[in-house]
Amino acid sequence: MSKDIIEVRGAEEHNLKDVDVEIPREELTVVTGLSGSGKSSLAFETVYAEGQRRYIESLSAYARNFLGQMDKPQVENVEGLSPAISIDQKNAANNPRSTVGTVTELHDYLRLLYARVGTPHCPECGREVGEQSAQNMVSRILELPEGTRAKLCAPVVRDQKGAFEDLFDDLVGEGYSRVEVDGEEFDLTLDRPELDENYDHTVDVVVDRVKISPDARSRITDSVETALEEADGTLKVILPAPPEGAAETLGGSDARATGDLADGDEGDADERTRLVVELSEDLACTHCGIDISEIETRSFSFNSPHGACPECEGLGETKEVSEDLVVTDPSKPLKHVFEPWSYDRTYYSRQLDNVAEHFGVDLSTPFEELDESIRRQFLYGTDDIVDFQWRTKNGTREKSERFEGVIPNLERRHVETDSDRAREHIEEFMATTTCPACEGTRLKAESRAVLVDGTAITEVNEMSISDALEHFEGLGATLSTRDRKIAEEILKEIRARLGFMTEVGLDYLTLDREASTLSGGESQRIRLATQIGSGLVGVLYVLDEPSIGLHQRDNDRLLNTLEELRDLGNTLLVVEHDTETMRRADQIIDMGPGPGKRGGEVVVNGPMDEVINTEESVTGEYLSGERTIPVPESRREADGELTVRGARQHNLADLDVSVPLGTFTAITGVSGSGKSTLMHDVLYKGLVRRMNDTDVNPGEHDAIEGLDAIETVRLIDQSPIGRTPRSNPATYTNVFDHIRELFAETSLAKQRGYEKGRFSFNVKGGRCEGCGGQGTVTIDMNFLSDVTVPCEECGGARYNDETLDVTYKGATIADVLEMTVEEAYDFFESHSGIRRRLELLKDVGLGYMRLGQPSTTLSGGEAQRVKLAEELGKKDSGETLYLLDEPTTGLHPEDERKLIDVLHRLTDDGNTVVVIEHELDLVKNADHIIDLGPEGGENGGELVAEGTPEEVARTEASYTGQYLRDLLPNVDLEGPRADRDVAQPAADDD
Repeated sequence: MSKDIIEVRGAEEHNLKDVDVEIPREELTVVTGLSGSGKSSLAFETVYAEGQRRYIESLSAYARNFLGQMDKPQVENVEGLSPAISIDQKNAANNPRSTVGTVTELHDYLRLLYARVGTPHCPECGREVGEQSAQNMVSRILELPEGTRAKLCAPVVRDQKGAFEDLFDDLVGEGYSRVEVDGEEFDLTLDRPELDENYDHTVDVVVDRVKISPDARSRITDSVETALEEADGTLKVILPAPPEGAAETLGGSDARATGDLADGDEGDADERTRLVVELSEDLACTHCGIDISEIETRSFSFNSPHGACPECEGLGETKEVSEDLVVTDPSKPLKHVFEPWSYDRTYYSRQLDNVAEHFGVDLSTPFEELDESIRRQFLYGTDDIVDFQWRTKNGTREKSERFEGVIPNLERRHVETDSDRAREHIEEFMATTTCPACEGTRLKAESRAVLVDGTAITEVNEMSISDALEHFEGLGATLSTRDRKIAEEILKEIRARLGFMTEVGLDYLTLDREASTLSGGESQRIRLATQIGSGLVGVLYVLDEPSIGLHQRDNDRLLNTLEELRDLGNTLLVVEHDTETMRRADQIIDMGPGPGKRGGEVVVNGPMDEVINTEESVTGEYLSGERTIPVPESRREADGELTVRGARQHNLADLDVSVPLGTFTAITGVSGSGKSTLMHDVLYKGLVRRMNDTDVNPGEHDAIEGLDAIETVRLIDQSPIGRTPRSNPATYTNVFDHIRELFAETSLAKQRGYEKGRFSFNVKGGRCEGCGGQGTVTIDMNFLSDVTVPCEECGGARYNDETLDVTYKGATIADVLEMTVEEAYDFFESHSGIRRRLELLKDVGLGYMRLGQPSTTLSGGEAQRVKLAEELGKKDSGETLYLLDEPTTGLHPEDERKLIDVLHRLTDDGNTVVVIEHELDLVKNADHIIDLGPEGGENGGELVAEGTPEEVARTEASYTGQYLRDLLPNVDLEGPRADRDVAQPAADDD
């Protein structure tokens, strides 16, 4: 066997049909094909899984007990495998403490940089602080130009009231003759200062007055040590006539020039200005009296109590009771206006009755008609004492105290209660707000006050990747020679990681962005950048559609990155539908010829030319241009507009944008331009808040106009469907409920008294109890892989024998679950409710799928379309707004064509369809495009272009428009890919 290939023999995982395939090593291979044709089964469940299993099996039995086991894939043999790393589309983390910086390890390097070369400053006054030995202080003083005059003082009193007569006597007794009091020098042997004991004073003992010279080192050392002993580790150096650059030479916690003018403006400037510098043995601000903790790497970790903000515990957010949630409808009467306080409860009614009587207002008065002062005091507490009276079974009781206020009452109870239920109830009226202590930066004040080149670590975290790269590119030149040497390797790593992030098109992300808010594609590209940074060689990387969520403009950068990873000496196996990725691949494995049972075979394995010239390859027909997704002959006219005014959430730049009703609209733009913010945070949440009167908090905006024309709004986003073995397409789309009802109506079922619950495999009664209705039993093999075998009692049918006695048209309920969607569609020809739901699954390209196929075995594209079919199965009035987030995820061009037909049909029924999308074949089918940009992050959030695809294509500033030009026959302008040679099928010999 050649070592230049990975050889797979007899792969039968899921729908693979005894597949034999050779994958070239150290090359970029794309696995493509229709959705459900077996791409992921080959790449992930076979090749990657076998690589991982072999690695784990190479460990000791003891280690395997802790790591867990991977099942052996159903494959005869895989030879030539390298260590395998999977880079899939799972979110990086759901932990709110996880950020882009922590996931990429950039924050670890930043913490190291700031701990090693950062300069601490006082968080109160901003003065530089630092700890240094007496020898360091002497060395700094001797760096001053020779001949410089200096006073070495011990600050014994700082901003304290008193006359200090006893102190002056003690100083004279110790042999000190000179002091500076409030900046004025006194000779204690001749004149004692007369101080007003009611004012603050500062007293500095003049230990020595010296002229700087190398010969004075011994004298200066003795004086510095004496001053440090007298002032508990603090030295004050006063230069009456400081030379240029003296402040930078000495540094210290309090370097300042002070004017000391005599009468008038006469005199030399050097005599009128002096420099005062304080140096400390401890890390403390001598001016504010604040001790600073030792600077360590953990001082900059918001996941450690040593660095986290104590108010929000490093989350950057706090929960506060929201006035808007407490009073949702100010027109309600006073007694019923406070949502958390039910007037039916004695305590609340007693409080409101007495406070209303105190102000002389009626409880039936609408809250909005009360004076602002009275409204405020009901919410936040009264200014005056309130006389409370209430009846008990023992008579009337009285109490006089301030009324706490509804909102302070909720906040106090939220902290004090031991009841989880009470706390959860109060949290329904709380909103998440930016922590006021750290302003959302997550770190404590001392950590935020450590600077490198004048920049705090929190400021770096708020930068976008591109801005951070620019910042660190110029940082080395501004550091001192010592700091530059310390930071050299750290800066090298930081720049490299930032550069890799830029290469994969993530330059718009900020380092402090929560990892849980990233899309699957963004998470995958972050891991891709991390892998490039690792510099590994000889590794097999298996990637799952890395181009998802990436604009065409950035796709070339991503492909350059993949090629760079390959050129390091790695093997790349990429599951992908993107034609541009296929064109730049070294090899294409096209799975098919159909989906599901009709797939699982290798149609062609070779370079792109070979794929194009293979008649059975649907992929080849799309690559050659022989088969295309057509452009609509006409665009729909709008029936009205839904207008968002003043959208300012995240990077949206006070955006006004209109969605034409009754049309198919695509929201486009480069990654990070604000598409998801506009659709999810502003449009969807804003509509849900107004239409359903919920407490969801929409993104910041002024108004949404035109709601009257919409009856309901439905969002179909990228969140996963239920992924448990008990979940399947039939249960998720609710078609199984109708099927169970049908079986319950059969004569035998009625005779035995079976109801539809009898035909559920999730509850006791009709299911097989041997396997709990799963059809399989998992056997624990201790340190070997667990083995899953069919249940002996039911043979994998999930149900007991009594339930399987009931048949409909000769088929049991277990037989129905084994049917494909197409087979079931024909089988239930006389039942419109069942057929309508099955038809939707067929329409989105899932006709091949078994009704009972576990959700855990569905590909990403299949799961997304099951969810879409379930949403489309809901009844609508023709005035529904559908919001879809990248619905082409995981779709082959042929499947994409079916999806586009469904979206057109939805729109033709009088609905409004809005999609976020990068796939140009879908975008060109839209009636209207809203293109955001021009860039990502802080340089995005603007409306670059809007109108029909043709109008947007003619907009020079629109990147989306430029790439659309090559796909629209009515646009005569050339796009970025106009000069690309498209391979054509070979001509027939005859």
